[in-house]
Amino acid sequence: MVIIISTNYLKQDCLEVNRQPEHAYFFSYKDKESALSYDRSYSQGFTLLNGAWKFHYGRHPNDVDDDFFKKEFNDAAWESLHVPSHWEMKGYGKPHYTNVQYPFPVDPPHIPSDNPTGTYRKTFYLSEVKERSVIRFEGVDSAFDLWLNGEYIGYSTGSRIAAEFDISDLLIEGHNTLAVKVYKWSAQSYLEDQDMWWLSGIFRDVYLLSKETTGIKDYFVKTIFDKDYKDAELNLSLDVTEETIGKDVKIELFDTNHNRVFEETVSLDKETVDLKTIVEAPVKWSAEDPTLYHLLFTIEDNGNVLEVVPQRIGFRQVELKDGLIKVNGERILFKGVNRHEFHPEHGRAVPLDVMEQDLKLMKQHNINAVRTSHYPSDPRFYDLCDEYGFYVIDETDLETHGFTLINDLDQLSDNKDWQKNYIDRIQRMVERDKNHPAVIIWSLGNESGFGQNHLAMAEWARGRDETRLLHYEGETIRILDESNYEPKTLNQSADFYSTMYTDVGRLEKLGKQTHLEQPHVLCEFAHAMGNGPGGFKEYTDLFNTYPRLQGGFVWEWIDHGIKAITEDSDLFYAYGGDFGEHPHDGNFVIDGLIFPDRTPSPALLDYKRAIQPVKAELEGNQLTITNRYDFIDLSKLKANWVLKQNGRILDQGDLDVTGIKAQESETFDLPLDVSEITKESQLLVECHTKNTERWSDSGHLVAWDQFTVGKGVTWPERHATDEPIAVMEDGDLLFLKNGQFELVFDTFEGKIKTYRVNGDLLIEEGPGNNFWRAMTDNDSIGHDDFNTLPNKDTWKQYGVDHFQERIEEVSVDLDGDDFIIEVKSTLAPPVLNWGFRSTVTYTVRPNGVIKIDVKGEKFGNGPLTLPKIGLQMNISKWLDQVTWYGNGPGESYPDIQFATRKDVWSLKSDELETPYIMPQENGNRSAVDWVSFTHSDGTGFLIKGKDLNFSLREYSTETLDDAKHIYELVKEDAWELNVDYKLNGIGSSSCGPGVLDKYKLTNESYQYQLSLEPYTR
Repeated sequence: MVIIISTNYLKQDCLEVNRQPEHAYFFSYKDKESALSYDRSYSQGFTLLNGAWKFHYGRHPNDVDDDFFKKEFNDAAWESLHVPSHWEMKGYGKPHYTNVQYPFPVDPPHIPSDNPTGTYRKTFYLSEVKERSVIRFEGVDSAFDLWLNGEYIGYSTGSRIAAEFDISDLLIEGHNTLAVKVYKWSAQSYLEDQDMWWLSGIFRDVYLLSKETTGIKDYFVKTIFDKDYKDAELNLSLDVTEETIGKDVKIELFDTNHNRVFEETVSLDKETVDLKTIVEAPVKWSAEDPTLYHLLFTIEDNGNVLEVVPQRIGFRQVELKDGLIKVNGERILFKGVNRHEFHPEHGRAVPLDVMEQDLKLMKQHNINAVRTSHYPSDPRFYDLCDEYGFYVIDETDLETHGFTLINDLDQLSDNKDWQKNYIDRIQRMVERDKNHPAVIIWSLGNESGFGQNHLAMAEWARGRDETRLLHYEGETIRILDESNYEPKTLNQSADFYSTMYTDVGRLEKLGKQTHLEQPHVLCEFAHAMGNGPGGFKEYTDLFNTYPRLQGGFVWEWIDHGIKAITEDSDLFYAYGGDFGEHPHDGNFVIDGLIFPDRTPSPALLDYKRAIQPVKAELEGNQLTITNRYDFIDLSKLKANWVLKQNGRILDQGDLDVTGIKAQESETFDLPLDVSEITKESQLLVECHTKNTERWSDSGHLVAWDQFTVGKGVTWPERHATDEPIAVMEDGDLLFLKNGQFELVFDTFEGKIKTYRVNGDLLIEEGPGNNFWRAMTDNDSIGHDDFNTLPNKDTWKQYGVDHFQERIEEVSVDLDGDDFIIEVKSTLAPPVLNWGFRSTVTYTVRPNGVIKIDVKGEKFGNGPLTLPKIGLQMNISKWLDQVTWYGNGPGESYPDIQFATRKDVWSLKSDELETPYIMPQENGNRSAVDWVSFTHSDGTGFLIKGKDLNFSLREYSTETLDDAKHIYELVKEDAWELNVDYKLNGIGSSSCGPGVLDKYKLTNESYQYQLSLEPYTR
């Protein structure tokens, strides 16, 4: 059969031509030893076709030579393209990002005639061809036709699930030539609108599997425990080829150390064999203890081994019981993330080692669950999840979110003409991934409204696999909206309630509804865009308080920034619009817990602490340790306590937590009397790994808590003498100086002009009143769905970004040896009639200390909140070392400081910033009582106060606010230092609730104090 021009990609009802039914993901080996390696390169008949392919890029499907598929076609003029990859990431066409909107007219099943098409050719050599050969494409975006040696093979759709074709009759010994035609758009693109870059091509592995006709086609392994969750039934269903009838299959089960647990040989008298056997007291699999057994199927003919198929299995049982999701009879708590497949240079073509790197990083940050948003991942990812221990919500490759913009979100989901498209996608996912213990929930897709097609998907999935639960948020939100979050009906398509970005008030209301037979999970929460999200602790406190709230999945794991270089050779990460695409959704794709280079963001550290599995509580001299694991004791951890004062260790000791079982506590008597500690000190309790784990080194920090005891800050020692201050005036400038310092004060501007100590210039300008910060993503975006308005719009409407200062009066008085400078002014925006009557009092002492008392009396009607209240100044660039006593070592804000602890910290001045992909407010340190800025020789100055904030950067707030990329940040000749009394919280209104009331900076009168002091380390 010869097909030159195929138009299947235009047809809604054409999902495949000649594609084989999907089956379990496995490989065949020649013997037990190679099988137990699980290394596919050792498997029988495996030929990987990755590498250089010939490639032609066309503007549309007919923009290629008519005979491109023929074996003798001369492709010498074609380019070379690496497979797997996306052609847009290799310079053919451009990446295009949208969140909700389709980048083409919404008129299903019609797609643009401007349909970029990639045509691939690959010639490979085979020295031997077996009786049955298939070719498998693990992922092709979005649809493709396939030819082999000039003959048409077939067609497939479904970008992120495998397509397998039987090529037995066309494969030859010697040279073979594949031709593949890949369409960027197909009718099925309407089902793949998943908040990501639109990227095309063969982006996952391609390989041949060649073997004899005798062998295994498919299998399904289930483990079902008895009522006491002690012994388990191993339930096997095995499908073999017709030619295998009359042969034997030996079934063996080995434990994690390869000791044989079970063996049975069955004569095959039909193509499907079912077997049940009881395994006594197997070690159970969970995310906390992912113990895996090894199952081997060996096909034999008169004792001769024909093939061996291995499968890792975990004995675990998932069920909805007592209104809760339970694994092995116990309630579990999802401490999860949503994970798109993404790499800054390869798009969704993520290498295996990077997948493993991601999972190690997740384990190191206490994450135990992954939702494969919003499509099935590379099949090898699930093997790693089995081994490392993760609960997986496996999500169907389905999202039609763009229909919400035409007010018809249910259009496809409730249209029976599309039903087989929906079922095809979940069916292929389930069949591929059904033997993974990590997969405990099937998801029907994402943000596709709700309709009869979801019910049909659920019916098929339950009929095929009764051992897992189902998820779909689209039905839940209908139920909750109609009931004002007091549901009376249960989900039909899913087994539990699921919502996105529910605020803590509503979530607590849902947590109290214990009469419901289905629990609640946040499939998305804490939108991690830019600086944020705020408020992790409030969510996890609810998860730990209300059993039916079973955790959630942060949106999302990684920033989808594409590595790019400017014309000036500056490296940056691109987001929507940077490639000139239209329409686009800007930096909404930059919303992960890790940066594109996989560096953890401050938010990931905050999340780690919020979900840590061990909690410490101090009462008097007693320390109570609680194990928040669901299954394991704390025998893998070592715990210790340290008492520190002003950065110095006063005492320390170990805690034996080995015997604390899951969900239990133990109280320890500390060998010290906390009540006798007079100066402010910190008692730190830490838990580290005892041994090297697959995901971490020994000594890895798993959990910690800190308690402040005593009162009264211990200040750094200063050595200065009093010396009379000389006074001189020169126009508007007032000079106060002695042998130690010189202060130049501008009486017209009403602020310090310069401050020198021992001749060294320390302060180059300021400090001046400041209420503005560079806007964060969460300041700048609001959503009607969450009743949030952009703070940025409100603050700018009230002119907070353009405050002016009118100096009313400057007075200079002498109080003993101290000079008192008092500046009275009005701080207000133009046009409007609100602001603050300000009084700033400087007390200048002979030892060079400058005490600053700041007071603001509010007048008029301004915004309800302010970005910040504080002082801003410029300090000398040669002050390159910062040491502070406060929260650290990383940045913190009112609702993002769970990952920081109070101590004495030191960093280089240029190490205080956080390089968010979209530049914005960053680098604040909170709860600061003192901070020094010094040169490498130890000289500089000190700021003292109580619970202050500070940030230091090489460019101005205005530059930071205006920049759209890091390379646009122009460094200044001085450091901008912000010392703030209070700041507004961050929240997560970029996609979710705003700042909680307790973290808001209310617009009201204020007063605070601080001092500037000469200092030498």
